Amino acid sequence: MKVGYARISTDGQVLDAQIDALKNAGCEKVFTEVASGAKKDRPVLKEVMAYLRSNSDDVLTVYKLDRVARSLPHLIEIMGELNERAIGFQSLTEAIDTSTPGGKLLFHIMGAIGEFEKNLIQERTMHGLQAARAKGRVGGRPRSMTEGKVKAAKQLLAEGVPVKDVANAISVSVPTLYRWLPGRAR
Repeated sequence: MKVGYARISTDGQVLDAQIDALKNAGCEKVFTEVASGAKKDRPVLKEVMAYLRSNSDDVLTVYKLDRVARSLPHLIEIMGELNERAIGFQSLTEAIDTSTPGGKLLFHIMGAIGEFEKNLIQERTMHGLQAARAKGRVGGRPRSMTEGKVKAAKQLLAEGVPVKDVANAISVSVPTLYRWLPGRAR
């Protein structure tokens, strides 16, 4: 079953041309949405994806690629999900149809591009972290306990100051103090 998805960005635009094209292409059901393409959260698109049946003859049909995805990575993500669920995809304007050999090839190429992009991001992240470590930078949240605070806490505790007051004095929580001074803070 062909399932259509039509989207416009603002109420000032009209869905009629998309709906007509989708119905002429044989869509039995057409979902419509008014939402910016840049919005990640599009409830109707989620509804369409949930409506499509895995391992069936269902085909998600759109008037144009930019109606379904906000960017190439988003399109690759959608195409990947459709591929995993064995659901077809058709874009009328770009003449993409994954039920044809050429369409299947495009599907696989897009998946490979997505995997390549993911690997590049991981590689760049790892190189960036290595470069930062080489310069003496450590990632993550800055430590709340410095050597000076540890020294001050030990001294205050040795003087008999209650743990809660020591924690307040050095601006850390009681659990942090216990974590840094196990056994001493009791």
